[in-house]
Amino acid sequence: MPDFEELYFDLFNAITDALRQRKEQNFGTAAEILRQAQLKVEERYMDAP
Repeated sequence: MPDFEELYFDLFNAITDALRQRKEQNFGTAAEILRQAQLKVEERYMDAP
């Protein structure tokens, strides 16, 4: 079973980073941070026993 708390914190941190980038008007960077976090968490979720 995946560690949902760990996955949650990874997504939370990515969202925080993306919001910071958005505030600085780095919209492409913000979107890329979210895309990478989504891929990372999905992969870890699917690979969990």
